[in-house]
Amino acid sequence: MSHGSRNNQAAKRRAHALVFTALGDPTRLSLVAELCTGPPRSISQLTRRSKLTRQAITKHLRVLESAGIVHSVRAGRKSLFKFDLEPIVELREYLDFVSEQWDQALARLKAFVEE
Repeated sequence: MSHGSRNNQAAKRRAHALVFTALGDPTRLSLVAELCTGPPRSISQLTRRSKLTRQAITKHLRVLESAGIVHSVRAGRKSLFKFDLEPIVELREYLDFVSEQWDQALARLKAFVEE
């Protein structure tokens, strides 16, 4: 494996870790669930259904934004947050790859045990 390829793989692992970390919090998971249905929403709109303050919602949105799961767009004086499916698709592909590796390892173990 080349040095560039190793760096690329390491960067992908870091990106996956950010997504896992961002989705590991119940509040952020709830925000993602809300944002993935419907149009982009402002912090005020997202705060209405929550017991959290605007500052707390903003903090969670920044974590999601750092992981690439949401993006903000300016609409006048407001920031609207919208869901981005791409990091989730990439994570799914990674999990499928890992799952396939485990399936192969278990098949080899089974074949070894049954010999």
